[in-house]
Amino acid sequence: MSKTSDKAGGGEGLSPAQEVAEAMQGFVTEFKGFQAELSTKLQQTEERVTMLDRKNMTAVRTPLAGAVDTGAPHQKAFNAYLRSGDDDGLRGLELDGKSLSTAVNSDGGYLVDPATSETVQSVLNTTASVRSIASVVNVEATSFDVLIDHGEVGTGWATESSSLSETDTPSIDRITIPLHELSALPKASQRLLDDSAFDIESWLAGRIADKFARAEAAAFVNGDGIDKPKGFLTHASVDNDVWAWGNLGYVPTGADGDVTAESIIDIVYALGAQYRANATFVMNSKTAGLVRKLKDNDGRFLWTDGLAAGQPSTLMGYPVLVAEDMPDAAAGADAIAFGDFKAGYTVAERPDLRVLRDPFSAKPHVLFYATKRVGGDVSDFAAIKLLKFATA
Repeated sequence: MSKTSDKAGGGEGLSPAQEVAEAMQGFVTEFKGFQAELSTKLQQTEERVTMLDRKNMTAVRTPLAGAVDTGAPHQKAFNAYLRSGDDDGLRGLELDGKSLSTAVNSDGGYLVDPATSETVQSVLNTTASVRSIASVVNVEATSFDVLIDHGEVGTGWATESSSLSETDTPSIDRITIPLHELSALPKASQRLLDDSAFDIESWLAGRIADKFARAEAAAFVNGDGIDKPKGFLTHASVDNDVWAWGNLGYVPTGADGDVTAESIIDIVYALGAQYRANATFVMNSKTAGLVRKLKDNDGRFLWTDGLAAGQPSTLMGYPVLVAEDMPDAAAGADAIAFGDFKAGYTVAERPDLRVLRDPFSAKPHVLFYATKRVGGDVSDFAAIKLLKFATA
């Protein structure tokens, strides 16, 4: 057979030189493929190393003057949670050697960042609310009990030879203050939250503090005690001449819907001497406008403005809290309260604050459901007196 017929037979009968050449060609092709694959992997590795170097340089770069320090672990985790709802950074977070247990309930509740919680608490304490003059206690239970001794121990004079007779023992009342859930539901667009220049902590703290402050202030004065604190004005009031425990005593102004200088003096001395040293007047702005016009018999104003910024005005030497939730001056209204609220009204609250992130209910906005447990009630009925704008 000829060589031509051998080639036509499918490559059989190749010479040794041709077989070597064909094998070398296959090897070179495979080697080039391996070389290209290796080059690609090396390039990818190089890119990853470059990215890691850039991140490390960013982490150690000194922030510009005036820039917000977002390097704190708790703030990073908290901001990440608010933006995306990712709680991986929150769990197990440690700050200053103390573990911040973020999961407070199995329902997905989380503690608000410490800085935000402190900001909210600071606003609540400085607002024109009864909270600022009341007794505030932190509790871990669902209620707080106040034990009040409002009786007198009997006494008597004894001689050297006479026998002693049994005297009265004081009576103790228990006042239970249940804790209720106060909530706020601020919202923001996801696009706004994604903006890294947006101060999420300040925004959230401001919104929560505003809603909590207004809701609390109203409840501490007029709350009915149903799913909210019981306000001191919702308790029954009786004429102070026939006052009994369980009621608040009132003093009439002697004029329907109006107030007189004499009635201001009357309510001051209707309060027991043991309470007067720490007593405060409470009224709203409209009533304050009437009272500050009152003068004594010598033509001197009873009202004195604070001598320094931040100092409260005084009425007959006692500080005045202007609380807008107090009723307006009207016929029969208990428009002014006077008393030692530190002894007379107790605010009980849990120290923790919670926030739940909801990105689904109000798209494209994200809702933040913040909750706080708080309660309040009168703890000493003898420590608060009311001024009724009526003749009797």
